Amino acid sequence: MEIEVLAEKLSKALNNVSRIATSKVTLPVLNNVLIKVKNKQVSLVTTNLDMAIIDFLPVSSSKDGVITVPAKLLADFVSVLPKETKTNISVKDNKVTIKADKYSSTINGTPADDFPELPEIDEKKAVVFKMSTEEFKKGMEQVVVASSNDFNRPALTGIHFYTNNKVLYTVATDGYRVAKKKLVKNVQSEIKVTIPAVTIQEVLRSINDEMEEIEISFNEDLVRFRLGEIEIVSKLIDAEYPNIDNFIPKESNIELEASREELVRITKLASLFARHGANDVITCETKTPNTFSIHSIANEFGENDSIIETKVEKDGKISITSKYLLDALNVMDGEDIIIGFSESVDKITNMAVPMILKNKGSDDYIHILMPVSI
Repeated sequence: MEIEVLAEKLSKALNNVSRIATSKVTLPVLNNVLIKVKNKQVSLVTTNLDMAIIDFLPVSSSKDGVITVPAKLLADFVSVLPKETKTNISVKDNKVTIKADKYSSTINGTPADDFPELPEIDEKKAVVFKMSTEEFKKGMEQVVVASSNDFNRPALTGIHFYTNNKVLYTVATDGYRVAKKKLVKNVQSEIKVTIPAVTIQEVLRSINDEMEEIEISFNEDLVRFRLGEIEIVSKLIDAEYPNIDNFIPKESNIELEASREELVRITKLASLFARHGANDVITCETKTPNTFSIHSIANEFGENDSIIETKVEKDGKISITSKYLLDALNVMDGEDIIIGFSESVDKITNMAVPMILKNKGSDDYIHILMPVSI
């Protein structure tokens, strides 16, 4: 096997794939990148058994062959080479030789026989749609923030994709907050799948400014993302996702409008005191006719009370986690935010009614925060 490629292109491809090659595995070959050359097409592949990243590398010349090499070592070596240097990689007796100008190194490779076989999407049965990478990135950043990292509840560690009335929605929750995004309209196929949040995060890391479109394919147990020369294939989460719409309040007794920038500012101020207390709780309060305030207290340091002037028609208060409110505001993109909450208990769930945040003039995205007791 042999390839010749610019160091810059090789380094970029290795960085793309090597993120999921880890030493924290029982199968040593998973530390490696598979380099495969066939019919002048060169692919770099890594996998952690749940997900695989493939980068199709454009090269100036090549000879067929296949080998696996320690991913981090190769990536670190190539990253030090001058960007415009032509780099030659050749294999003989499982020894991988890398030459670039006056630089040379030999790395012990491993035959590809033990490298896991990659899962493949059944093209005939797959549901496929395309969208702009800009819209995908914005939508995923708005929901992934609410996903859980508690693997005792596997469904909540994913991003749920589902269609309703030909609209594709994505939703995430960790049990304390919910983020729901209207992603694509006029989708003709029925979709109901849950993608691991770690997969979505890898896709987001792989997006660059040159990529304009992303292709997403689903079948019964796999999802594939295509981004230019990169493919990411992942298993789906095989667990029932809760019906999030049951937790979205139909209306709020108290509603107000405020600048997102100002809300971020007073929430940050409140969080400085909240984080020194027993928990990360702040109290949001309205007082007629024109006051919305956020209050926090830390017995050791003092307390904070920040006020925004806005029209309100009812007095009320709700206590929430300051980090969750700040996370929500940071991923919202409207200049003005609508906040709604109630001091009542939902008759269906018998739970306190959560706070709901929306961009003014749009229903494409909502973020819900469960209240806490203090």
